[in-house]
Amino acid sequence: MGSQLRIGVDLGGTKIEAIALQDGREVLRRRVATPRDDYPATLRAIQQLVTGIERELDASASVGIGMPGALSAKTGFVKNANSTWLNGRPLDADLSALLLRPLRFANDANCFALSEATDGAAAGAACVFGVILGTGVGGGVVAHGRVLTGANAVAGEWGHNALPWPEDGEWPGPGCYCGRSGCVETFLSGPGLASDHVRHGGARLEAAEIAARAAQGDAVCEATLQRYESRIARSLASVINVLDPDVIVLGGGLSRLERLYANVPRLLPRFVFSDRVDTALVPPRHGDSSGVRGAAWLWP
Repeated sequence: MGSQLRIGVDLGGTKIEAIALQDGREVLRRRVATPRDDYPATLRAIQQLVTGIERELDASASVGIGMPGALSAKTGFVKNANSTWLNGRPLDADLSALLLRPLRFANDANCFALSEATDGAAAGAACVFGVILGTGVGGGVVAHGRVLTGANAVAGEWGHNALPWPEDGEWPGPGCYCGRSGCVETFLSGPGLASDHVRHGGARLEAAEIAARAAQGDAVCEATLQRYESRIARSLASVINVLDPDVIVLGGGLSRLERLYANVPRLLPRFVFSDRVDTALVPPRHGDSSGVRGAAWLWP
């Protein structure tokens, strides 16, 4: 790992967080509110976080940036970011000029996967699929310690594949903001789970409350979670059938549903094209900090 100082920045829709790692150990963390819809102010906020940390630690650092969306290989500009004021902007060129150094950028789900593959729940695994189950559904692939970006910069974006092996009532599925229907994200995101519960006669509840009520014997909540577990098993099986990762790490708010780690692996063999399923399904070691840690690890 070396003694290099690394700074990771997580550019989120509501907050920008920066972390400094020395020998893999967190030595400093700072966060500010994201200047929403203001691109120049977003650049300045990142610059001030990085230079402030370096001043405080009296050292210069490599800097990695975790971001929504991706940098287009064709234009170098941001694409697919739900923080829409970043789209079409030369974030790499502008920030590199402000910070007077080359930077590395990766999608926030890729940063999560890299963190967990480097010194997290999947440390030492050759191939890791990192999953974000939150407001949306994202994913990232790390092979032999390196993020796989892909020719179109969409490696791991399983949330916009169709839900596999649809059952009664699942096709064509809910409409998705991407313009299609029945995407994995429309079923497995937090809002997707809440909407499914309402469609089947439940009240409008958050995932944690549905799980709590299911544990107390609420049959409607239990049925909702069983549908969710079936859908995540089918969706992950389709990933295993293509990528065959050693470890799948779940992140995002829904990764806190402990029952997933017992129930989903039991459902996988029905859909995975193999005589057995050895892929491990695990919770993250670094939790909500994984994205910003992974940004710091973008420099080898």
